[in-house]
Formats: sequence, C-alpha cells, structure tokens
Amino acid sequence: MLTPQDKEFLAKKGISEEKLNAQLKNFETGFPFLKLAGAASPEKGITIPTADEKASYLAAWDEYLNGTGKVLKFVPASGAASRMFKDLFEFLDGESNEPNNDFIKKFFANIKNFAFYAELDKACADNEGKGIDALVSEGNYKAVIANLLNEKGLSYGKLPKGLLKFHSYEENSRTPLEEHLVEGALYAGGKDGKVNVHFTVSPEHRPLFESLVTDKAAEYASKFNVAYSVSFSEQKSSTDTVAANPDNTPFRTEDGKILFRPGGHGALIENLNDLDADIIFIKNIDNVVPDRLKPETVEYKKLIAGVLVSMQKKAFDYLALLDSGKYTHEQLEEIIHFLHNDICLRNPELKVLEDAELAIYLKSKLNRPMRVCGMVKNVGEPGGGPFLAYNPDGTISLQILESSQIDKNNAEYLAMFNGGTHFNPVDLVCAVKDYQGNKFDLTKYVDPQTGFISSKSKNGKELKALELPGLWNGAMSDWNTIFVEVSLGTFNPVKTVNDLLRDQHQ
Repeated sequence: MLTPQDKEFLAKKGISEEKLNAQLKNFETGFPFLKLAGAASPEKGITIPTADEKASYLAAWDEYLNGTGKVLKFVPASGAASRMFKDLFEFLDGESNEPNNDFIKKFFANIKNFAFYAELDKACADNEGKGIDALVSEGNYKAVIANLLNEKGLSYGKLPKGLLKFHSYEENSRTPLEEHLVEGALYAGGKDGKVNVHFTVSPEHRPLFESLVTDKAAEYASKFNVAYSVSFSEQKSSTDTVAANPDNTPFRTEDGKILFRPGGHGALIENLNDLDADIIFIKNIDNVVPDRLKPETVEYKKLIAGVLVSMQKKAFDYLALLDSGKYTHEQLEEIIHFLHNDICLRNPELKVLEDAELAIYLKSKLNRPMRVCGMVKNVGEPGGGPFLAYNPDGTISLQILESSQIDKNNAEYLAMFNGGTHFNPVDLVCAVKDYQGNKFDLTKYVDPQTGFISSKSKNGKELKALELPGLWNGAMSDWNTIFVEVSLGTFNPVKTVNDLLRDQHQ
C-alpha cells in the first residue's frame, strides 16, 4: 500500500504507480528465457568481408563523412573504477603488510610502468614525506596503496574509469576520456572538421569530466585539426528500478522510503534517444589503446560504419520503392532476400502472404533502427555473445544475449552457449533515423521481457534488484542487426588495474 509520502516520492522521480507495480510484478513472475535458433557464427549470421568488400566498405564510410550526415560517438562512462582495485582494497584491509599474493606482487614489481606512477609518487611524497621507492624499501606497501585509492591521495578508488591515467606518452599521460577524443578525431569527424562526442556520466563526477574536457579538448583539437563538440548526460532518475524484499514487496530504507536503484546500462537507451545524430558509434569507456595501436581500431571502426551506411542505403532504396507502390513480385522477392541474407531476419510465414500484405510486412521490418555490431573471436571472456533468437512475432533475428538470458538447464541451449565462436566486445555503430530523415523513437524498439533480476544487499539486508533490458541486449531487441567479425586487437578492456600492464596498454 502506497502512502502519500510514497506517491510524492514517485512523482519527484518521474515514476508512475503503474510502472512501479509492473516492476514489482516482474519480481513475482521473473523474466522468460529466450528461445534460441542457434549461436551466430561465420557460417550463420556473422559477416567476414573479403578484401574487396572491405575496401568498398571503407570507401563508403569515407564518402559518408564527406556528406551532410551528423556522426556522434557515444561513450557510457559512469561506471566507477572500484572493481578495478578490488585486490588492492582487500590487501589494504587485510592483516598482512607484505604482498601476499601474485596480484599484489605483480602490482609492486611493475609499479613504475603505470601511467599514474609519477602522480602517485608525488602524492606519497606530499602525504608521507617519502616517495614510493622509500616506502617500498621499508616495507610500507599499504601507504602506497592508500595514496592511490583514498581521498588523501589520488582517490582512484572512488573515481570513474574515464578519469584515471591509463597510458603514458613522452609528453604526458592520458585518461580513457582523452583517448576517446583522439579516436573520434580519427574516424568520426565530418568534412567540416567537427567531432561530436557524448559521455554518459554520474552526477557526482560530471564536474570532473567537464573540467578535464575544458583542460584538454583544445590540445587535441589542435593536434588533429578538428573542432570538438563534447556533451554529457546522466542516467535519468525516472529509469531507476525498485528494489524488492525476498517476498517481492518494495524494499524500504531505514527512513521508510522505497529504495530505487540505477536500472543498469539499459537505461541509457533514454540518453541515446535524446541525441540528435544520424550515425552513432557506441563503445565502452575502458576499451582504448595507445596511439601506436590505434590504426587497427580505426580501420575496423570505419569498416563496420561502412557496412552500416551501405546496408542502410539499400534499405532506404527498398522503402522508397515500397512507398511508390510500383513494385513487382520479383522486387519483393529481392527485398526478402536482403532481409534474409544481409539482415539475417527470417520469417517462416512469408510464403502465405499476398503481395500487398507482403509489402506492408517488408516495410515494417525495413523501417527500423539499424546497427552493425563488431564481434571478436571467443577467447573465454565473460559476457554476452551473438545468437539467432526467436522474437515474439515468430521471426528469427540476430541478438546479443547475456548468459542470464539463456536457459542453462536446456542441454541444447547450453551447447549453443558453450560452443559459441564469437564474443560481444560492445563495438556498435547505429543508424537512428528513418528513410525520410525523422528520428526513430528508440524506446519503442525495446523488449521489456529481457530484463534481469539479481540478488544484492543493503545494510546487511537481502534484496532483489531489477535491471532493465541491456543497452545492446533487450533495449535494441527490435533493431535490424548485422554482425561483422572484427580483429581481437580492437578489444582491450581494463577490468583490473594490472590489465594496464598488458602490452596493449603500455
């Protein structure tokens, strides 16, 4: 039963009672597993362009950049870096004062190879009266880590990844935010030299992001002869989801308020929907490399963008034909072939449709947002993968699925999951306007039945948390999707601080 205070609280967050009740119902019913037709592979659903096709797609992207379409780079950057330092926090809070496992030993053996070393050394000198070498020589390892993680030092334990020093250069060191600015200049700049970059950030860190852009954007604009337009947004309060008790009633905090939690990265479909652009690149904040390795990343970004604009042009031409009403049965067959082979969208019921019905169906399937997703060969990384899945209307299409969406008790599905040849590195380029230049309402292409429920706790009390359909999972379920194999060299995430010691980040 909602109190007047509850209703006032909901109104302030922009969440209706109907929405609250629907979320609570999800805790009761759970989310259905998806029905799978198979794991996507190079034989079925993943495109591997030939050398000639690759050259053609790269040329198509260069041609697009010389046109009038607006290109934007979208970077989810609100995630805290605390998980990067999990092992360091455990050592800091533990009883041992000496490095007691391989992770901590590796960290200190290579500490001078981190891009943040000089800043950390100065923080130690300022706060402890001694630099890192002196502190280590006397066995005061914890003081070094405390100066890295805590507010008295660099405060890395509380900052988002986008603001940490990742890469060293002769003249300076760079954060992921800066590396994304550089990337944008290399593949997303239009003929007017303008590079549009958008970061989603947490409210408490937004001033720090804005300050860094103010300090650095002009330097990179001059270096790459571009003009940056950098914008920010925050996850909307209205996309938060209610937390529930084990009995599926609303979880309340000590002061009696209903607890809401951020709805996961799927909530960012709202942020994406608010942006005005024709083509949007999406890539995680921590998947960046130094300049010496960027050519490979840039080449594949241009490749998947070239695939997108090429396929979009075909779809637009077909939509114009359908709109004209002057099409032949053979042309309808050609469009079916395009949907079946290029978009990998299959409908077993098409044979029973008359031409007029078929044209209406084809238009409904063509006139949707489109995305091309880079896929890398599976190397055992945790996370989502490419599948062919059944949709509510009986069609089969390409989907990126998380492991929690797959019924592991189904031996056939488990074999598909374990035998998948490719992995989703979150490397997307999206077309978000229709063939008449109007923005799609992206919130209409979300499958609400693809959320997640997880177990959490707050102040020692168990709770259930609800995550919205993921940004590149259920939030884009009804998009036209194309999977393209990209090089493993384009996938270099930083999950732990020691990942920065890999050659790709040195």
